[in-house]
Amino acid sequence: MSAFNLLAVAAVIIGCSALTQLAQAQGSVRDDGVRVRYIVADVPKAIAFYTHDLGFRLDAQTGPYFAMLSRGALQLVLSPPQGPGGASRATTDGQQPIPGGWDRMILATDNLESEVKTLREDGVHFRTDVNAGPGGKQILLEDPSGNPIELFQPAAQ
Repeated sequence: MSAFNLLAVAAVIIGCSALTQLAQAQGSVRDDGVRVRYIVADVPKAIAFYTHDLGFRLDAQTGPYFAMLSRGALQLVLSPPQGPGGASRATTDGQQPIPGGWDRMILATDNLESEVKTLREDGVHFRTDVNAGPGGKQILLEDPSGNPIELFQPAAQ
C-alpha cells in the first residue's frame, strides 16, 4: 500500500481533518460524501423498500444489477450477489458476496416510536426491539434481503 493510501486510511480511521486535508491536497483522497454498498438479493425490491419505507431517492439504476440511492449526504449503492459488476465477484479466497451480516448504516430520526409504528404497519421486519442507552434509543430493522439498518434517536441534550 502506498504512503498516500496509508494516509487516506489513517484519515478515515481516526477522523482527523488535518490528515484528510493533507491527503486531499496531495490528490490521494476524494471527498465524494459517504457511500455504503449493500449486497441485496433483488435490486428492484430493495429500491422499492428504501424509497417507500425509508425515504431514499433513486439516483441511478442499471436494470436488476445496480442502483444508487441517496438520503441527505448518504449514498446507498445496491448490488446483487451475482451479476456483471465487480461487487458481485468472489474474493480471492473464493467467498461469495451475500446479503446480511451485522455491519449497518445508521439513520437518525427525531421520533423513533412514530417511525417504528409506521414501518411495522408496512410489514417491515425488525431484528430487535427499541433499546435505550446513554446516547439515545435505537432499533434494528432489515431490508428485504436481510441487511440491517439502525434507526437512532439521540438522547435529549
